[in-house]
Amino acid sequence: MTIDLSHRTAIVTGAGGGLGRSHAIALAKRGARVVVNDLSPGAADAVAAEIQALGGKAMPWTCSVTDRTGVEDMVRETIARWGSIDIVVNNAGILRDRTFANLDLDDFAMVIDVHVMGSVNLTKAVWPHMREQGYGRIVFTTSSSGLYGNFGQSNYSAAKMALVGLMQTLALEGQKYGIHVNCLAPSAATQMTEKLYSPEDLRGLSTDLVSPGVVALVSENAPTRTILLAGAGAFEQAHITMTNGIHVGDADDAAEQIEAQWARIADRSGEQVPESGAAQYHHEVNHPGKPVPARAPERVDA
Repeated sequence: MTIDLSHRTAIVTGAGGGLGRSHAIALAKRGARVVVNDLSPGAADAVAAEIQALGGKAMPWTCSVTDRTGVEDMVRETIARWGSIDIVVNNAGILRDRTFANLDLDDFAMVIDVHVMGSVNLTKAVWPHMREQGYGRIVFTTSSSGLYGNFGQSNYSAAKMALVGLMQTLALEGQKYGIHVNCLAPSAATQMTEKLYSPEDLRGLSTDLVSPGVVALVSENAPTRTILLAGAGAFEQAHITMTNGIHVGDADDAAEQIEAQWARIADRSGEQVPESGAAQYHHEVNHPGKPVPARAPERVDA
């Protein structure tokens, strides 16, 4: 094994079971000191004890990621005990699945609060420390539901896609400080999924088969601005792309031209993965389909 995390400290949220537990143990097996964060004191203590029994170093911490004060205290205590925080795995999450027509808006807000603001609370708390030390590895947990949609999960999908946008910008802002920010979209059998799918559907989707992706995303040689998909021992990458599209200018029938050329607009040949949001603007103002202004003829004196 060449990925050595023995000089790193990690915080994993929602680590009392499921994916978070697997992530915490996988990081500890590579030598990382791990803060096991969970809502349940018993679950956090159990996973920390499990890591210690393996010869690793772990500290349980009980608080909700929505508790900003509790999160900030966790960060301060971690730095006081181990001197640094190098890795953050934002894993904590909840489900409140219903079709949008039947969804209570309080449940929508709660899912956004846990997944999005919970991730923001911890990341904001560690960000100044990582900038100062010139190093950091942050993972947000997105989902195929956010990337591609899923029936009955409008709140969860919105939250998970929001984390992709957060990752895109923080990766840009963190680059010069050595902070790499990525997303993980896992497929795994957890307490959150057991009521959604049959045992047959979940066969082979062990959480332990996802966690190697986390180890790779927090290693010294990790990429940044990557959306890694992981499940059943398979790993893929998702991209937010932009097609070449068309240029119609300020024609009176611009809307009709768009309607008539959906296939050309959607044509993915030559599509690009923009380096930032500004790429859309630059592409549009310099569109290859834009007519080149006619040059005035050069004057020739007799």
